[in-house]
Amino acid sequence: MAKKAIPSKNPLEGRWRITSMEQWDQDYVDEEEKGYFEFGPHNSGSFHFGYVQGIMDCRATLRDGIPRIDFTWEGNDESDEAQGRGWVVLDGTELKGEIFFHEGDDSEFRATKQNLKGA
Repeated sequence: MAKKAIPSKNPLEGRWRITSMEQWDQDYVDEEEKGYFEFGPHNSGSFHFGYVQGIMDCRATLRDGIPRIDFTWEGNDESDEAQGRGWVVLDGTELKGEIFFHEGDDSEFRATKQNLKGA
């Protein structure tokens, strides 16, 4: 796979509403607030679903012309420290990815981009 830097305007930047997760149902995903992944400028990001929240160190690239972000994360899972890694790609108008917990669960997920009002 050809890998190169992503253009200056990353199409993955912004907040993405989690619409499905392989390991958890939507009620769990939205338990504390509507589940999301958010990618910002300067390799930053955050997420929250269920009782899990974290900050991400992101690396945006293009692979075979498709925008992709690989990330590591640290945060909390029900007040316990947690960390892991993951990736996301643009799949049409959706975000598709997988999140991994160090020595724990992993789950594929899908998300849709939220508009500026957070709908």
